[in-house]
Amino acid sequence: MNSSNFIVDLTLFILVALSIATWSITIIKVRIFRKEAAQSRAFLETLKQDRSWQHRCISSRDGQGDFAYLSNAGVATCKDLSGEEGQGCDHQELQEILDRELRKQLHAIIRGRERGFAELASIGSTAPFIGLFGTVWGIMNALKTITATGQASIDVVAGPIGEALIATAVGIATAIPAVLMYNYFLRQQRVHVSELDGFSEDFLRQAMRNQKQWGDSC
Repeated sequence: MNSSNFIVDLTLFILVALSIATWSITIIKVRIFRKEAAQSRAFLETLKQDRSWQHRCISSRDGQGDFAYLSNAGVATCKDLSGEEGQGCDHQELQEILDRELRKQLHAIIRGRERGFAELASIGSTAPFIGLFGTVWGIMNALKTITATGQASIDVVAGPIGEALIATAVGIATAIPAVLMYNYFLRQQRVHVSELDGFSEDFLRQAMRNQKQWGDSC
């Protein structure tokens, strides 16, 4: 195997590895989103059955999924503020502290759900250029061979250049799924974050209406 074939083969190997990574991330993310959707539906349905503060506390403690985690963090903050941490704070200050803690938990959830996004974006943006590199390298060495041998017939040119062009095709084939999956997951994430943000505001309103019951939080 000469150096030209080695570089082209190495390029193809990298592209295949990136393609495997893309589909692995896709499968994992689809499972995560489906699991989260099921958990969220179950938790929100539980809250609809009883809108009391005590029921929310119990449901948040026992529930699963991002909505439950966010609610549980809020409940824990309310319980802390009912003690020494909240002493000397007026209604507005308590609301600001609770809102800040909810935002902190929301951002933590978002960071966790965004894992894999950067990888998909990187693969989608770099794979075509990796393939193009393999093609240019292969063509360059093919032309060197033609110059050295002095033969430029179609039989001599077609093989090496055809093999080199495969790298570009594989690069594009690797990039397209990565870009599509990145855009799909990004949209799903934005919808999810919007729903969590609305849920956080609803929690804040209910918590402030039930401030006297914070000390009874589970």
